[in-house]
Amino acid sequence: MNAPVNHILFGAAYYDEYMPTDRLDKDIELMKRAHINVVRIAESTWSTMEPQPGVWDFSHIDRVLDAMGAAGIDVIIGTPTYAFPSWLSNMYPDVLETTHKGKAIYGGRQIMNITDASFLHYAERAIRKLIAHVAGHKAVIGYQVDNETKYYDVVSNNVQKLFVKYIREQFHDDLGALNAAYGLDYWSNRINSWDDFPDVTGTINGSLGAAFDKFRRKLVTDYIGWQADIVREYARPDQWITQNYDLEWRGYSYGLQPWADDYETSKHLDIAGVDIYHPGEKHLTGREIGMGGDLTRSFKGGENFLLIETQAQGQNGWLPYPGQLRLQAYSHLANGADSVMYWHWHSIHNSFETYWKGLLSHDFEPNPTYEEAAVFGGEIENIGSHLVNLKKQNKVAIMVSNDALTALTRFTIDTGFPDPHPYDEEVSGLTTYNDVMRWLYDALFDMNIEADFVPATADPDTLRGYKLLLVPALYVAPESVIANIRAYVEEGGHVLATFKSFFTDEHVQVYHDRQPHNLTDVFGMTYNQFTNPDGTEICFAEGIEGARQCEAQAFMELLRPAEGTEVLATYSQPWGTYAAVTRHAFGKGTAEWVGTMTSAQDVKPILREAAEHAGVTDWASELAGTSVRVRRGMNEFGKRITYFLNYSSEEQRVTVHESGVDLLHDDATVEAGSALALAPWGVAILES
Repeated sequence: MNAPVNHILFGAAYYDEYMPTDRLDKDIELMKRAHINVVRIAESTWSTMEPQPGVWDFSHIDRVLDAMGAAGIDVIIGTPTYAFPSWLSNMYPDVLETTHKGKAIYGGRQIMNITDASFLHYAERAIRKLIAHVAGHKAVIGYQVDNETKYYDVVSNNVQKLFVKYIREQFHDDLGALNAAYGLDYWSNRINSWDDFPDVTGTINGSLGAAFDKFRRKLVTDYIGWQADIVREYARPDQWITQNYDLEWRGYSYGLQPWADDYETSKHLDIAGVDIYHPGEKHLTGREIGMGGDLTRSFKGGENFLLIETQAQGQNGWLPYPGQLRLQAYSHLANGADSVMYWHWHSIHNSFETYWKGLLSHDFEPNPTYEEAAVFGGEIENIGSHLVNLKKQNKVAIMVSNDALTALTRFTIDTGFPDPHPYDEEVSGLTTYNDVMRWLYDALFDMNIEADFVPATADPDTLRGYKLLLVPALYVAPESVIANIRAYVEEGGHVLATFKSFFTDEHVQVYHDRQPHNLTDVFGMTYNQFTNPDGTEICFAEGIEGARQCEAQAFMELLRPAEGTEVLATYSQPWGTYAAVTRHAFGKGTAEWVGTMTSAQDVKPILREAAEHAGVTDWASELAGTSVRVRRGMNEFGKRITYFLNYSSEEQRVTVHESGVDLLHDDATVEAGSALALAPWGVAILES
């Protein structure tokens, strides 16, 4: 196991290749003023490093490494494979992928077929040449393999042939088993010979399509594992390997990535890495920062992670108000990040991302964003040892599934039919899996109830570590997952599951008994009809604090509770005889079912009641109606760290419930019961 990060990394991506003039020394001077201690280089400059096949030019890399090393600034080297030089596609056109939209044309990034033999040959040569060249340099602390890697909707001919081989292995060459599992008799889709396996690009069979998506996610895992293995041949024992994951994109980071399985890919890494972007200015809420960090922390079972990229000035509309950049940085650390790194150092003067601005603007002069980063950097130099490797001890988990995400693009929540544009990165406006996940996560975040994420494949021991398990829209649920849920509740856990859960097996074939499959006794209810709300309202039982009659949204299951099951909410007429929310005692635990969606605000009373029932609320929940978010963990000294984060342009005052020292104010003692003032967009960190 390579050495973990032992201090907070603070820095930015740095591209000497993009500079209009030679200003390396001046940039390092500005970096030192801002207390920057790391830069990330090389991940997107293959054409500069290898301008022609077999012609190598490491001059930009060498000068940056030498200058940074002399200045005491560490360097992360990225393998340059997510954007390739034009000579490669001119020599081998098949390195350009084919997608549902047709054959890619050279010009953009991430347009390659990551399984193409010619691409892999030249990529391997580039990786080996680069890593062999830099591995011995004292400034290099780690490696980033590729960048924001996904399967890019590749449907190239060789990928489809590889898919057939994969399917044959999965079904042990048994075509009858394949046809039965996927229901391929429908519309004469039955495959009667492996030689007749169809092009899957236009398949109407959701099971076959979902299997292809799962296979393509595996291609990403194998590709990153392949790169990591090559890098490890050269890396020193004190150097580590990461990847820069990106999340589902909606103009900012939104949810679980549909085009990669980051849980599986992370098994090849020493440290998970991620980029997290979010709305700014008056739209800054912290939700995307929290979700992205909590999700990435889960990829390696709760281990700390690296924030490889986040915004400095960013896109138009993201320019941070005074105080926001510092607040954002501490928010990432509060989620378990061991780094804050900006994309990027300077604002580029040409090409696609000219107006995705870095720490420095186009004039290269210090500005308020840079100055605020310097404040944070100075503070981290002083107190970073108290914040690095923060360990979270959350009592709530959210179960997530790439398989469910994929399936619900083919059987959408709103219509039951496919999303018309399932492979567009910008979503269609239909209710998606990630919408349901964020519906629950955002409510918890606003209520100051911290949560981990766990994959649907989590083992029983992992689940036992949580008092409350939320299961949003787990449409695909193999028998093993269902058995784990049953055991979790029976042994004393509390589960809250939503509509569209436990509906199909691993092949996306609907279970043909009462829903929820093999869990009707656990949840104490069943249903066999569902519809769209069309103005139907939800009527809550008395005693659920803050609940109000509200409109059901997107989808509704007509729940029929068993005797002894609590009905927490019903529907209005004409569906008034059916339950909308139920809870049932089973074994030593309880199981709650939410059969419909509500607004973001109206789900909070449901979750608050469930959290109180499970015993996971405390004093932080009292701040739920304010702009203050509380994040907690244990540091390496065995002391509790409590972050108070004010996502507001107004000063806030909070009561301290545990005595401690204020790390940002010369370790001043703060007594329990005293009031703590938070400036607009301000931060306080107590060590108890």
